[in-house]
Amino acid sequence: MGCLELAGYKVLSFDKISSTQSYAHDMIAQGKASDHMVIVAAAQYAGRGRYRRKWISHHGNLYASFIFNSAERDPRLSYAVAVAIAETLISYGLSPLIKWPNDILVNNAKISGVLIEYAGRFVIVGIGINVHTNPTVPEYKTTRMDEYTDVEVTDIMSRLVKKLDKVINADFDSVRKRWMELAAGLNKLVKYRGEMVELIGVNDNGALVVRRGSEYLLVHGDEISM
Repeated sequence: MGCLELAGYKVLSFDKISSTQSYAHDMIAQGKASDHMVIVAAAQYAGRGRYRRKWISHHGNLYASFIFNSAERDPRLSYAVAVAIAETLISYGLSPLIKWPNDILVNNAKISGVLIEYAGRFVIVGIGINVHTNPTVPEYKTTRMDEYTDVEVTDIMSRLVKKLDKVINADFDSVRKRWMELAAGLNKLVKYRGEMVELIGVNDNGALVVRRGSEYLLVHGDEISM
């Protein structure tokens, strides 16, 4: 394990562990976690996404779990994280889109995913970015950064931590505006409780706004799918 400071973050780095997200949970349970701590691994043998889906984690990509203080759950956080990742990719000349709830796409293929979990007084933000490898997944297309630009994982990490701090601490109005500029599926049909509705945007509290006929609804969590 390596330990270093990066732009105000305490970084614990590993060549290979089961899961950066699981390690972060263990640190919190053991009382060893602190705000702005990040667990980074070059590879994971038991990486996971939402609903405990397996996240294929070969060497060559970025796998990181950020630990932040969080007195309560904040649905606005997911928008800020997605914007920070997208802005990081944009800084390399890529043109990403944000697909609700946690995917970043380039050319309609997944390049990054996010897993946000709360534990005690902390929130853990897990981020995976395909840099030099991308898995073959039957359900959707994937891509990686080095198909578009010469890039190193360490440089991506350096840019990402700076973007995260900037966007997370920004006024949510500006975050929401940028998220809507980058959102895939805005003003298009999505599935909500078995019926198709139009995705309109995001309100001040981080709820999605959808339209069913002439009726506007606020949608939270995983109630919609695209």
